[in-house]
Amino acid sequence: MTRRAVFIIATWSVIAGVVGCGTAVDSQEPRRPRSVEEFDAMFQELNNWGRWGADDQLGTMNLVTPEKTREAAALVESGRTVSLSHNPMKDEFVDNPDAAFNHTMGRTFRSDTFEFTYHGYGVSHIDSLCHFLWNDRMYNDIDPAESSPEGCGKLGIENLKQGIITRGILLDFPQLQGVDYLEPQTPIYIEDIEAWEEMAGVQVSPGDAIFIRTGRWALRAEQGPFQVSGNSAGLHASVLPWIKERGVALVGSDVATDVMPSMVDGVGQPVHTMLIAGFGTNIFDNMDLEALAEAAAEEGRWEFMLTAGPIPVDGGTGSPLNPIAVF
Repeated sequence: MTRRAVFIIATWSVIAGVVGCGTAVDSQEPRRPRSVEEFDAMFQELNNWGRWGADDQLGTMNLVTPEKTREAAALVESGRTVSLSHNPMKDEFVDNPDAAFNHTMGRTFRSDTFEFTYHGYGVSHIDSLCHFLWNDRMYNDIDPAESSPEGCGKLGIENLKQGIITRGILLDFPQLQGVDYLEPQTPIYIEDIEAWEEMAGVQVSPGDAIFIRTGRWALRAEQGPFQVSGNSAGLHASVLPWIKERGVALVGSDVATDVMPSMVDGVGQPVHTMLIAGFGTNIFDNMDLEALAEAAAEEGRWEFMLTAGPIPVDGGTGSPLNPIAVF
């Protein structure tokens, strides 16, 4: 991989002393944020609270304008469609410890009932903006006391009832490195993202949905189920200023977005926390990006029209769904 210079943004830029996905940057100290105090300072500086008004419940989906949707539709050339969803995992494994998916057929075998918990690592889903808190506040400084056993009072998944149609971009870090998958606990930094942009000939722009491929499912296929919770490749929190600067509207990955352990003392999932509670960015979790990576390589392009339609449950903290990439 070509060595890349670090893209510096404000005070929260890359300060490195460790090796990430592909590039080592010489320094005397690890990258910030390193602690809960530094993360909190970053959160206060970067959050989008009030950016689209005090009553906003869409967050960065405001960046998916009608013009952006038309831009996405213009990307369709071959008409090839690819699912980004992994079929629900019904059995208990170390990477699906809850095994919370039950499918029961009716007496005639012509109806069925699904019962499952989709947050976790076994079901492809999208998080709503009431799913994470920081300092006991939800996105846009909303009091979580408005939530109840009946659902979130605000920021529920029903706000995405009209669906998502925007430009999607695959960031394929195993391909960048010439490997089948990243090893668990591998952090991805700004210079890795920019190296992929250069290699793939794409540039992330406002309103885009980015999908982070770590190769989780390729690793599982080769080595079998492995401990995912607290042990996965993903974005390091130092990329968060870059995500805001570029105007990313949605973020997805084949695991849970964050590198884990997070390398931020006292904050387990800083990327998840900032995206949802700070930026107001919905997250796609547990996507299966293997077929997408194959299709993108065959098509010779890593941008596509993304379509996704969450189930609009009032007050829902998210929804299982089957996003589709169209080339």
